[in-house]
Amino acid sequence: MTKPMKEIIGGPIVIGGRELTLSKAVRAGDFVFLTGQVPMQDGSPMTSGSIEEQTRACLEDISSTLAEASCELTDVVKSMVWLKSRADFPGFNAVYGEYFPDGPPARSALVSDFLVDVRVEIECIAYKVR
Repeated sequence: MTKPMKEIIGGPIVIGGRELTLSKAVRAGDFVFLTGQVPMQDGSPMTSGSIEEQTRACLEDISSTLAEASCELTDVVKSMVWLKSRADFPGFNAVYGEYFPDGPPARSALVSDFLVDVRVEIECIAYKVR
């Protein structure tokens, strides 16, 4: 029996009672692609809090999603970061460094507007041989 080309990780994403048309993560071979994670609190986007608090919320949820795919933060090979304000970069970077202290993944970072009122969004790609 052949393995499926892709595997959906995690259940549907629901925000404000509305199911979004995206997956938490998708495994394709030995790669796991995570949807961009915005900071969440009690099932809703975290519209308050410092950049440090919002970054921690994102990375904790990323860690949980990775665990559902039998991965961990050390398996992340690439991340893409969007910040609402250039001034938030130092605070974001300090917290990010706590989660990736050794051999951090390749990373890109941009300043961008968001569809929801948050300060950060983080997307990751992990690699783990099954």
